[in-house]
Amino acid sequence: LLTKLIDRDTWLERINAGGFVGYVIIIILILGLTMGAMRFKFLDEESKSITKELETNNFSNDSILGKLNSVYSKYSGNNPEDLESQLADILATATPPLEKTLSVIKLLAAVAPLLGLLGTVIGMIETFQAITLFGTGDPKLMAGGISQALVTTMLGLIAAVPLLFVHNILDSRSRAISQIYEEQAIGLLALVSIKK
Repeated sequence: LLTKLIDRDTWLERINAGGFVGYVIIIILILGLTMGAMRFKFLDEESKSITKELETNNFSNDSILGKLNSVYSKYSGNNPEDLESQLADILATATPPLEKTLSVIKLLAAVAPLLGLLGTVIGMIETFQAITLFGTGDPKLMAGGISQALVTTMLGLIAAVPLLFVHNILDSRSRAISQIYEEQAIGLLALVSIKK
């Protein structure tokens, strides 16, 4: 029993059993988590700057809130539709930077289990080739292919789950920021209608 415990594969050995597909899945996981961390930092800084601007009522000319207030302060017409279209243009340019790389993270989360499935198929093909060449007399000859099949499936799921969580968290944060922008624009349109 002790010999079996000592001979158990380490994590690195299990990952090695996944072969090329296993390494690709790990690269996808690292890439997705790195992109997620960078996006989280950007959204966190954006959220803090929005909170600071709203608390102080001191809007930067480069920020979306500053642009919205600048359009409102320059508006002097009697047609609220003009103001609404200008505010909508600003909101349309505000959303893409918030959602940048989110679709890539979601794509990586979807690709990881598919690569795991590919590794499973490759492992089973190797197993059947070993059976064809040597028969079923020696289970050790089949173990490598079965090991690759199971390890790549495991790695695909291990990569997909955190990437889906990261995507969901980032998506909800970007939507919250977009909602603040929209609420500010609606508030400015309401002020125009009150003044009328």
